[in-house]
Amino acid sequence: MKVDEYARKLYGRPVNQCTNEELYFTLLAMTKELSEKKVTTDGKKKLYYISAEFLIGKLLSNNLINLGIYEDVKKELADAGKELSAIEEVEPEPSLGNGGLGRLAACFLDSMATLGLNADGVGLLYHFGLFKQVFKNCLQNEVPNPWIENKSWLSETEKTYTVSFGGFDVTSRMYDIDVTGYDNRTTKLHLFDLETVKESIVPSDSIHFDKNDVKENLTLFLYPDDSDDAGRILRVYQQYFMVSNAAQLILDEAKERGSNLHDLADYVAIQINDTHPTMVIPELIRLLQEEGILMTEAIAIVRKVCAYTNHTILAEALEKWPIGFLNRAVPQLMPIIRELDNLVRKEISDETTYIIKDGLVHMAHIDIHYGYSVNGVAYLHTEILKDTELHNFYKLYPEKFNNKTNGITFRRWLAACNPQLAALITELIGEGWKKDADELKKLAQFENDDAVLDRLLSVKHAKKKELAAYVKRTQDIDLDTHSVFDIQVKRLHEYKRQQMNALYVIHKYFEIKEGKKPGRPITVIFGAKAAPAYVIAKDIIHLILCLQEIVNKDPEVSPYLKVVMVENYNVTLAEKLIPACDISEQISLASKEASGTSNMKFMLNGAVTLGTMDGANVEIADMVGKENIYTFGESSETVIARYERGDYKSKDYYDKDPDIKRAVDFILSDKMLSVGNRENLERLQKELLNKDWFMTFPDFEDYVKTRDLAIKEFEDRKAWAKKMLHNISQAGFFSSDRTIAQYNEEIWKL
Repeated sequence: MKVDEYARKLYGRPVNQCTNEELYFTLLAMTKELSEKKVTTDGKKKLYYISAEFLIGKLLSNNLINLGIYEDVKKELADAGKELSAIEEVEPEPSLGNGGLGRLAACFLDSMATLGLNADGVGLLYHFGLFKQVFKNCLQNEVPNPWIENKSWLSETEKTYTVSFGGFDVTSRMYDIDVTGYDNRTTKLHLFDLETVKESIVPSDSIHFDKNDVKENLTLFLYPDDSDDAGRILRVYQQYFMVSNAAQLILDEAKERGSNLHDLADYVAIQINDTHPTMVIPELIRLLQEEGILMTEAIAIVRKVCAYTNHTILAEALEKWPIGFLNRAVPQLMPIIRELDNLVRKEISDETTYIIKDGLVHMAHIDIHYGYSVNGVAYLHTEILKDTELHNFYKLYPEKFNNKTNGITFRRWLAACNPQLAALITELIGEGWKKDADELKKLAQFENDDAVLDRLLSVKHAKKKELAAYVKRTQDIDLDTHSVFDIQVKRLHEYKRQQMNALYVIHKYFEIKEGKKPGRPITVIFGAKAAPAYVIAKDIIHLILCLQEIVNKDPEVSPYLKVVMVENYNVTLAEKLIPACDISEQISLASKEASGTSNMKFMLNGAVTLGTMDGANVEIADMVGKENIYTFGESSETVIARYERGDYKSKDYYDKDPDIKRAVDFILSDKMLSVGNRENLERLQKELLNKDWFMTFPDFEDYVKTRDLAIKEFEDRKAWAKKMLHNISQAGFFSSDRTIAQYNEEIWKL
């Protein structure tokens, strides 16, 4: 059916007489109808991918591509004088995630549907998401981010459940979002909401609300502020609400497919995405007991059903909840958790692996003991888990540990966000790459074809012009599209080391002041949200925004250096930034980034990586060869050994390296204080001088040298274009289709 027929049916007018908003709702209705036709229930065994986050981004273009009608729709609209890109602006971005964890889950759902797997996602319907980031006085402010409209991708279902907490019950309702596979089936993302939730308890200009009234607040925000006990226990309520609904749905559907529950493992696989859904293990055991199955057998059943993905090497990110919180929120689970701990204690003498220790329940320990698979998300990450962070568990269960290097969906991260590059690739090698990403290797034959290299450079320049127009329109900053676009976008965390990037900006500022001007201007772009309670992360944002103010207004410096921090970084912004990037900043402290996925998205779009040998950077370097990536910094072995010795003193580096000293001193200079806040800047400077926990200083000299080399080599445009094409040609391994195929072959066996 044509868009025009839908528009006439809905609004009684042809396409050329409809507003962009009307056309968005027309396409929404049309796409939902088409995707619903591809829903199937094939398959005895089904996977449930449970995750606290699904950062799915805007869905219109992605769905049009996956349904195979994108070009037809675009042409029909253009013939009627309408632009699809303008209609896309109307769509709100679903606010259901924060960073890489949630974006990965979204890519995985796309790949599951594309591969035709019987698999659904399960999560929560957050009304205000994480928060909307607003900059004021060079500081991050957090306000609610409402996105749910009367007409949206959400479909209300008839399915409701009762969830019992300590002392009260609540009722849930399930909403579904269709997940369209590329030229394949449609699956579902099931999102549970609270029937009694009240948006009105949150003011419009802040994210503060009464954390104690669980019946009204439970599904308002992703990751409620955990700087106090009320916020932390609210997370426990939220996580149990998610898994209790998931477990009830899973058992209902398994019974519908013919399971007698004793054979649940033949019908169900559950992937626990990080530790947030861990309580699904004791909850399933509890529900199986309610169905008349003895605890011993219930435990044995669940052990064959649940698999766990570890996403972090940071100990503080492996959740540990006080027993008191669980006793209060979910008292019905505590006897089961105690029994699970007792069974471990009977069999195992190593106290470090116990579930209950020092009054805390260790969620990851439940996952590892009572799941059948434990996977890391990049080769280096998995090796570090086995060798150090989870070594005691690896000794117990070597057969459970496996690696599944992350991936991204090429439909969104190339076809949808960079149609110019996608068209060039398709013209050169056909469109098989959309289904089989390894086809990109065929691009290697064009690495010495000057005409192809010139076209690649012109596509990149077009995307830079698009981004520059957006930044001018939204933040009134002029960007030189002939400058090097050097971009770091990801969650703001000290281990990702945005602070090191900022210190480089200060270093470059001084060099320009001294007359050492770069041959080509440099544009440094940041995008990141800091968790509301993460004080130092917010101080780093303050530093970057102050630098933006100082550098861009300095007539001596701004022709050679620009700093931009985009406001409210999200998937929609990533889709504008990533295709425009020349140098991709992947500078986490070696051993700390589990994988990273922005590194893969940048690579696929022809950016060249500047990074440490950390996470998936290690595998990117293996794929592209050392001449097509810029690596620097200490190795993960060196870093891990230094942590073990505990002998790192940042002050020693500050005292002996004049460049570090000058950059760090500038943080509290008169110039900075003229635009910044002394309290924030002083705290950040003290953190660097007295702690620098993620070792910015030892890597700084090498970072400056390597980054300057990349900028210098950017001048040889032909050689750089070869690097770009080589990176794109080697990106196929990082397709989430490959990742999901491996999960299925080795873990789920659907």
